Amino acid sequence: MAGGEGRRPAPSAGAENPAAASGEPGRSCRCDHVVRTAADSRTDGTGRFPLLCAFRCAAHGIGYAFVSQRNLKIQLACALAAVAAGLVLQISRAEWLAIVAAITLVATAEVVNTAVESVTDLASPAWHPLARAAKDAGAGAVLLASAGAAVIGLIVFLPPLLHLL
Repeated sequence: MAGGEGRRPAPSAGAENPAAASGEPGRSCRCDHVVRTAADSRTDGTGRFPLLCAFRCAAHGIGYAFVSQRNLKIQLACALAAVAAGLVLQISRAEWLAIVAAITLVATAEVVNTAVESVTDLASPAWHPLARAAKDAGAGAVLLASAGAAVIGLIVFLPPLLHLL
């Protein structure tokens, strides 16, 4: 694009940076001056995004999902219960792998669903059938992941629990 059209200027503290001006939580990263847009060129160096900044942004995203999503907190409580049960029942290494994979899958699905919901709200603040479909599909993905995790939990924990009875 000619003349830098489509590029956002690097945000600075104050009025030009709505996040800084509003005190938006999670946006205090020192990498805020690096802006990634579709117009940035990865080949001429203007689109460089330091790896540490990428990790900080990812951590902010996970934190946002945790703070804003009640279900992620419930899922974390279930994950902690599964870990406690695994420790008490002394499950095998293969069973631990299944439990960790299930926990990771559910948490990942919930964070992705949070992203889908946020982008949908931004793109379609008014009710729209496609916005509803996007949000329902994201929630459906979390439901599928959670159902799979529940089945894994039954397969791993039910035999040792029945053996105790």
